[in-house]
Amino acid sequence: MAMSELNRRRWRNFRSNGRAFWSLVIFSVLFVVSMFAEIVANDKPILVSYRGDLFVPAYRFYPETAFGGDFGTEAIYRDEAVQCLIVSGGREECWDDPEGYIEAVHDGSAGVPKAEQGWMIWPPVPYHFRTINNVGTAPSAPDGDHWLGTDDTARDVLARVIYGFRTSILFTLIVTVVASSIGIAAGAVQGYFGGRTDLIFQRVLEIWASTPSLYVIIILFAILGRSFWLLVFVTILFGWPALVGVVRAEFLRARNFEYVRAARALGVSDRKIMFRHILPNAMVATLTMLPFVVTGTISGLAALDYLGYGLPAGAASLGEMALQAKQNLQAPWLAFTAFFTFAIMLSLLVFVFEGIRDAFDPRKTFR
Repeated sequence: MAMSELNRRRWRNFRSNGRAFWSLVIFSVLFVVSMFAEIVANDKPILVSYRGDLFVPAYRFYPETAFGGDFGTEAIYRDEAVQCLIVSGGREECWDDPEGYIEAVHDGSAGVPKAEQGWMIWPPVPYHFRTINNVGTAPSAPDGDHWLGTDDTARDVLARVIYGFRTSILFTLIVTVVASSIGIAAGAVQGYFGGRTDLIFQRVLEIWASTPSLYVIIILFAILGRSFWLLVFVTILFGWPALVGVVRAEFLRARNFEYVRAARALGVSDRKIMFRHILPNAMVATLTMLPFVVTGTISGLAALDYLGYGLPAGAASLGEMALQAKQNLQAPWLAFTAFFTFAIMLSLLVFVFEGIRDAFDPRKTFR
């Protein structure tokens, strides 16, 4: 589908804003990497070859018996015995000296035919965000094995950052899209119709804004338990009024313009006038507020995780990492990681939305 001339102009304006464009590129790369976190940071191999067959443990469950083991539970791929079974094609000799037998297979002295020899491809970060590495003290400083160190339960910090980044962005996208859609629709109805409709909506908003959201979250989590989708629902429930005021003001200003009166005189429906004629002119003011909605959503999720009322226990959470940084002042790498993760993520998002806002502003043109 061909892009209209107006949208081409908006894209040229956005592309000319170097800070916004490169922020979008960097953020897109980081987001795409986090979306494939299972093949970037995982304690399971990306691909396994066993007796000529291929397996994808990063995305599927395979019992140990699938590789010649004795147990029906999921194979522990970091176990040397399981690795030996895969490499040697399920030889029983692996149980005696796994490490030595693996070397013998690679040297060719074990007598395993080439057709039965297996291999494994591991992710760049061989740890899942739940993987506990019980070697040494915790938290441990960054080294060649853990690039950003470990937290106070010996979990890899880099893996938790990757998964936590994905969780935060997905949470923010869902909440922002749904809450903004509700808020824009409500503000449009208020501003366009005015009068008694506007008066009733304003009183409802005043009552709703005075509701203590944190207490509601605590009560709901105490009754229903903590979950990702419950947190999304509650955040949308209290987040949709953020854009109502600015959209209402733009519609109140534009509803008596000449082109709106002309459209009414021609018999154009109210819905088409609101969302096809007035709303595009109100987008600049709306997009001006959108960065605050996005950053506020991310900060709100982090604050709830920090207080213990956010994502379920054990989930990859950037707010929980900040809490660990406060509780482990002797491990400064936790504080630096949390700070720079939030700083980079929020800065990139603000720059991107600033560029989008300026691209929709007809008064601004970039060279």
